[in-house]
Amino acid sequence: MTLFTKSLCSACQEIKKGFDLKALGVAIEELGPDNPGALAHLAWHELVETAEKNLPILVLNDSSAITDTGKIKKYLAKIVTSH
Repeated sequence: MTLFTKSLCSACQEIKKGFDLKALGVAIEELGPDNPGALAHLAWHELVETAEKNLPILVLNDSSAITDTGKIKKYLAKIVTSH
């Protein structure tokens, strides 16, 4: 799984601080001018337009995406309780 974020995104920080993403197997891709690879990865998932309007985005292993912060939290919390 990959979490796409931006440095000044409060919802992104909330997700990153609220969960041990590394332990959950979630890679973090921070979007910004110094990370063109993250933008390329986002484009590969066809989520650039979505990211312009809404971050964070969690891309699951099946390439589906969750774009609502509340839904991302619920999904990650469900993984935590199943471990």
